[in-house]
Amino acid sequence: MPVTSNYTHPIRMGRQLIAGALVVLVGLFSAGSAAIADGEVNVYSARKEALIKPLLDRFTEETGIAVKLVTGSPHQLVERMAAEGRNSPADVLITADAGNLAHAKAAGLLQVSESPVLEEAVPERFRDPDKMWWGLSLRARVVVYAPDRVEASDLTTYEGLADPIWSDRLLVRSSSNVYNQSLIASMISAHGEQETENWARGVVSNMARDPKGGDTDQIRAVAAGEGDIAIVNTYYYGRLAASTKSEDREVVEQTRLFFPNQDDRGTHVNVSGAGIAVHAPNPDNAMKLLEYLASPAAQALFAELNHEIPVRNGVAASEIVGAWGAFKQDELPLSKLGDLNRAAIELADRAGWR
Repeated sequence: MPVTSNYTHPIRMGRQLIAGALVVLVGLFSAGSAAIADGEVNVYSARKEALIKPLLDRFTEETGIAVKLVTGSPHQLVERMAAEGRNSPADVLITADAGNLAHAKAAGLLQVSESPVLEEAVPERFRDPDKMWWGLSLRARVVVYAPDRVEASDLTTYEGLADPIWSDRLLVRSSSNVYNQSLIASMISAHGEQETENWARGVVSNMARDPKGGDTDQIRAVAAGEGDIAIVNTYYYGRLAASTKSEDREVVEQTRLFFPNQDDRGTHVNVSGAGIAVHAPNPDNAMKLLEYLASPAAQALFAELNHEIPVRNGVAASEIVGAWGAFKQDELPLSKLGDLNRAAIELADRAGWR
């Protein structure tokens, strides 16, 4: 009768243990290699989490690269990066407006990011000439008006907003906001400082109230009758139009959009954009993220989720934005807005635009 035994010869047992150890080591090495290959990227974003996180999540799904997100105001993030210095974990800075991007560049917080992919995707006027930042989504600064109180034919240009016809009827946020600083900078580029200062004084004299709140607040105030026209960015209007809240849809129904300067230089546009941090610990992954955000898929997400206009040619706007129709854009290179930012701030202060 056969006898079974659990006995294993010592030499055979040793071989088995070695083989098992090798399997474990190979597995660990493979997992480690995957971790190294995928890794992470640390993003400092001045854009609200709801606006940027869906794109970052999709990037992780497609690449396996984990994204660690820190949000804050543009000023807070720039100050943080400067204070952290070489120890900063930031790989990518994302922020709205070329003025903020230029500020980060001037503070020495960004590095040159050479990329044929980005050069092909981002038109030259929407990126830094030194390749330190790249525009990723576009918005226009337009006029919202109440059609029951305003004849559309009375709206023409930004310059016309200083006309006394708009006395006590104009709503706009503070000049401390970079969107208005960039608009003023574009006016300086077109007309020089003295003429722009005269214009800014006219805008101030036409204000229905002291500047307060954000762009959405200006739109709501027009609908509520606190003023008849307001200067706002398009994507705020797009988000109200896309809202599931009845009160937001009512605001849109009571207002209309107007694109200024269609018969001359075009409507002022600006970008949200990004650059690679000067001390980025993961520069390769940072570049992968920037290239992804400029890809057709990500550009389509910018359009659908945020109702911004893709910077990449050939990518359609959202249905809401597309319904507004094509418009002529001011072709001023956006790097000029950063160059003129300080002059714009000082000019607004002199004009009493607080």
